[in-house]
Amino acid sequence: MRPRVSLQDSALRNGNFSLRITPVRSEDAGLYEARVVYGAGVQSCQVELGVITVTLSPPSPVVENEPLLLTCNSSHQASLVETRWFHNGHLVPTSGTFCPLRGALSILRPAVSDAGSWCCQLRYSDNEIISATYNLQILG
Repeated sequence: MRPRVSLQDSALRNGNFSLRITPVRSEDAGLYEARVVYGAGVQSCQVELGVITVTLSPPSPVVENEPLLLTCNSSHQASLVETRWFHNGHLVPTSGTFCPLRGALSILRPAVSDAGSWCCQLRYSDNEIISATYNLQILG
């Protein structure tokens, strides 16, 4: 995973064993374990890293009135129960323009006013709720 992974050596002395992954990729999802040996003692912890992505098809730039598809994918293992979409913080209702699909949103005739922050919220059978945001730009 080099050079995307780093530890802050100065923080290790203070007990901070954080692992930084930049940028995070879908394939980074999984179980991570930290094990620290100090004198005769051993401390360990495990962290499950989940990754969520929002992708745009066709890729940017989006031109006004050309259909697009926003897709929300997550590494979460439970069954997907519900997908909700928000535009600039407001829930997007189903309409002739906005067609929600399982984990995706089709915008049939995007307008310049549809630019901005799009958030997908995924709810799973284990009641886990995961969300991610995509900043959509549309050329008029």
